[in-house]
Amino acid sequence: MTPSAFFQRCASNGSLFAILAAAGFSMKAIFVKLAYAAAPVEAITLLAMRMTLALPLFLWLVWLSRSGTGGRFSLGDGGRVVVLALFGYYLSSLFDFFGLQYISAGLERLILFTYPTLVLVFQMIAFRERPSRRTLLAMAVCYLGLGVALIHDIGATDMGSQVIIGSLWVFAGAVTYALYYLGTGVMVKRLGSMRLAGLAGSASSLMVLGHFAVTEPIGSMLAQPAQVWLCAALMAMISTVLPVYWMALAIQRIGTTHTAAVGNLGPVLTIFAAWALLGEAISPYQMAGLALVMFGIWQLKPGAAKKAVVAEVAGGKPSSVG
Repeated sequence: MTPSAFFQRCASNGSLFAILAAAGFSMKAIFVKLAYAAAPVEAITLLAMRMTLALPLFLWLVWLSRSGTGGRFSLGDGGRVVVLALFGYYLSSLFDFFGLQYISAGLERLILFTYPTLVLVFQMIAFRERPSRRTLLAMAVCYLGLGVALIHDIGATDMGSQVIIGSLWVFAGAVTYALYYLGTGVMVKRLGSMRLAGLAGSASSLMVLGHFAVTEPIGSMLAQPAQVWLCAALMAMISTVLPVYWMALAIQRIGTTHTAAVGNLGPVLTIFAAWALLGEAISPYQMAGLALVMFGIWQLKPGAAKKAVVAEVAGGKPSSVG
């Protein structure tokens, strides 16, 4: 089989789109770290640059989904979209950008990847359910892996307190993304995943820009060097909007289960991209932590991790979160 025939086959069955989506989401943290390395830029300024460039692309998603599934858009739907936007691209992304000022891209992705455990916790609280033994063991394995990676990063630097601060910020992003995910179920069925992504992304872009206008001078964005703008543009295109589109195409062709399975490549891709592009070390402790987290997430309960990863279609995230 020739290379062109292979890629045509991947595109037709959705595998290529699923891989592209996973790669795009995994690169977000890399672009953020590259921007921080290029110039002293505030987290809200960088996020505002990203959302300024992403807003037309979110509107493009709304336009693409104009003839798709979804009923009449009501005032109540608008309120729900605003709430989802608040927890999704606004708060979750802002917390994530704060955290990436202090921790490695690999650790950030690993922390964000635990959000399905938070989804289960919130569900159990809301429905007053008792967790099964299997769920508790899977969550214990997941957080054991996260602890292994976290302890390694704290010990590998003389700024352990900053690692803790950054990890707490990113974990806050995982919490807000889990809340966002819990609210997407009904809205995805009503509006469709691509339409919801475009609407929520557009609303969150306006929130971020409003936050920036209140807290920072407009000139701080315009004064950023070309390297920072390039990173923001890559985030907007490759790690924000296109992965949502690619994942929607993948789900149409191969279904949610197989698309989610490919999505589990995200933390692996982030760690190796951080090694190749940022010079972050890959240690046995990191790989052991990664393996434990991925195994724990996958074993939460049948289909739980798979469904949670697919939520990125609705939010356009890291696992983006972010």
